[in-house]
Amino acid sequence: MSLSRRLILVVFVLFLPPSVWAEAPRVSRIDNGVVRVGVDLDLGGVITELGRSDPKTPNLINSHDYGRQIQQSYYSGPQPFGKAHPGWKNWPWNPIGTGDAYKNPARVVEHTNDGKVLYVKSIPMQWALNNVPGDCTFETWIAFDPASPASLLVRCRLNNAREDHTQYPARDQELPAVYTVGTLHRLITYKGTNPFAGEPVATIANAGPPWASWTTPEHWAALVGDDGWGVGVIHPGLYHFIGGFHDKPGVGGPKDNPTGYIAPVRQEILDHDIAYEYSYVLTLGTVDEIRERAKALRPADSRPNFRFNVDRRHWTYHDLADAGLPPKKGLLLSATGSDAYALAPEQWYPAADVPRLHLTAANLTTAPIRGFLFWRGPGESFHDDRKVPFEIPPTPNPDAPEPVVVDLAAHSGYKGTVAALRIDLDPAPTIPKATPFLRLDALSWRSSTRAD
Repeated sequence: MSLSRRLILVVFVLFLPPSVWAEAPRVSRIDNGVVRVGVDLDLGGVITELGRSDPKTPNLINSHDYGRQIQQSYYSGPQPFGKAHPGWKNWPWNPIGTGDAYKNPARVVEHTNDGKVLYVKSIPMQWALNNVPGDCTFETWIAFDPASPASLLVRCRLNNAREDHTQYPARDQELPAVYTVGTLHRLITYKGTNPFAGEPVATIANAGPPWASWTTPEHWAALVGDDGWGVGVIHPGLYHFIGGFHDKPGVGGPKDNPTGYIAPVRQEILDHDIAYEYSYVLTLGTVDEIRERAKALRPADSRPNFRFNVDRRHWTYHDLADAGLPPKKGLLLSATGSDAYALAPEQWYPAADVPRLHLTAANLTTAPIRGFLFWRGPGESFHDDRKVPFEIPPTPNPDAPEPVVVDLAAHSGYKGTVAALRIDLDPAPTIPKATPFLRLDALSWRSSTRAD
């Protein structure tokens, strides 16, 4: 190369814009020839890239700020937590996978990629605080779905190690938070009551935040473009989603402000030392293709069959607390207020398929514990005209309590689709608060307490 050409090259490089000098992100990818996915190892290892296998095709994930991407995000008390960013006042404990509102990134502490499975372990950041790592770690496993080349199986785990041992009330959890580019602006789902029967889908029109919320018994939602193709999020067995679209629809790439949002949500109690896991599916395709994948992944049996020997099975409380996880045999309950009840997760089934329920619990007091089993239909609230009473006598042998049969079919209002259950308990007023009065072992449609 001549001296003059070298000088021209030097001058050209010197006057390049600063963005060109920025270090490229460390993205770890897997690709099966149909779909590609990538995680940014400089941003907590969250998913920052998703698209067709051809690298010339668009990346469908939005990374305008550290609160987007596809990432784990969890909520618990206290609220407020720490000295929050002015734009996020009164924010609770909320570690997220990418980084915080001040643009301090989360840190990857372990990463493997064998071309088939991506694994990342990271220390998240408290979203609303300035450079405060979460008192926990996140783990993520990403693999190809062997039954669907356009789909990815994602498993997530929160490992809590909080010094604050308070059992805070349940909160909605984003399972996960998914942000797409602005060209995927049509939010599609199914909101009816007859799942997987070919009924029309619905379009969610929302300019958030705040985001729209809905119930879907098909457990999926999708953000697609004008051509009807895009990203589907499937969380089998989960009924509640939130989502919407922010800013100008139909335009914008990964770094622009317009974005679509989907999050399957469920209320969970997050103990100070919990190891909390969930799994979901990301799939590329048309709405019909996404819906068919969700149909193939639907739970085989949604009848209530809860055994509380490992965890809470997604149950939550009002004016109740338990002794923490894992339970020694069942959930050791104590009252924290005068209106004590436990709520089952949403789980739809025909009432005719479950005429009675078997409640296995050890009464740890010397007097009968009376209660009611409530049920509600889809989109309804619990009402006093939909409940059946039961009584748990003192348990002579707490290691082997006898199940109490709750005859639901005897109630004239027990029919149609049941969407959720609630157990109301009436501990004797002489029992001090925070004193265990009941160990809840199981609630099942089976006469045996064996869980699936």
